[in-house]
Amino acid sequence: MDGIINVYKEAGYTSFDVVAKLRGILKQKKIGHTGTLDPDAEGALPICLGKATKVCEYLLEKDKVYRAVLRLGVTTDTQDMSGTVVRECSPNLSEERLLELIQTFTGKQMQIPPMYSALKVNGRKLCDLARAGVTVERKAREIEIYSIEALSVDMPCVTIQVHCSKGTYIRALCHDIGESAGCGGCMERLLRIKTGSFSIQDAYKLDEIEAAAKGTHPQGKRLSDLMFPIDSVLGEYPCVTAVKGTEKILFNGGRLLAKQTMGQDRFSPALYRMYNAEGQFVGLFRYDEKKLEFYPQKMFL
Repeated sequence: MDGIINVYKEAGYTSFDVVAKLRGILKQKKIGHTGTLDPDAEGALPICLGKATKVCEYLLEKDKVYRAVLRLGVTTDTQDMSGTVVRECSPNLSEERLLELIQTFTGKQMQIPPMYSALKVNGRKLCDLARAGVTVERKAREIEIYSIEALSVDMPCVTIQVHCSKGTYIRALCHDIGESAGCGGCMERLLRIKTGSFSIQDAYKLDEIEAAAKGTHPQGKRLSDLMFPIDSVLGEYPCVTAVKGTEKILFNGGRLLAKQTMGQDRFSPALYRMYNAEGQFVGLFRYDEKKLEFYPQKMFL
């Protein structure tokens, strides 16, 4: 199978667990996920199957939308409520001041990844080092918070919705907000609402996917009904269609002259989704403005 299934990851599973379970359900080895979610977190986790694993890198680049519960006054070693409490302090700020403070976290900024994360240092995951009692220096990385909205305030808890760039750690964001508030803070719950174009509204739980695979889905859905085509995640790239008779060139990953395509006269030096004359997605091709031809960047045939 080649395509993408948007899985609703439930609490208690790691992203690796989801991939492992899907391998068993789908009887397919070539599977990859598109961005780690903490075991306690829930939400959209697109899983790529077969040739679609080639688009994992593109999905990882997409921005995300999260809904999180920030608990003020509690600081833990993991920056969430699953960790050991290292400090407690009663919040001493008004709701108005808190909302103002939260808004200061919008925009581009440098964020230090938490020790309890899947990032690797010298080949070892930070979380494994942290569990062994080892703390290492982490380089701050540039992220961007496009928007942050306080949905509800019920002190000491605040529910926030965050639209952010790739690489953003919501746990670290909650921790940093708490530090700025002067009382500390950590993440109590996390739900990933959206990653790229995939949202929780079109996500399926593992038992639903298994039922579709066995033909016992209550709504009669089959696996094909749950899958998105490979090119569905590449919509930001313009498309171009090759004329008939170019199938051999495309199949062999060769270069294609601009005049061997149809529907467009002028092209810019950019990436394009290439389709054959029958409408089958071939791959991503880059246009060479000097040579007036397309050459393959990533093939999906």
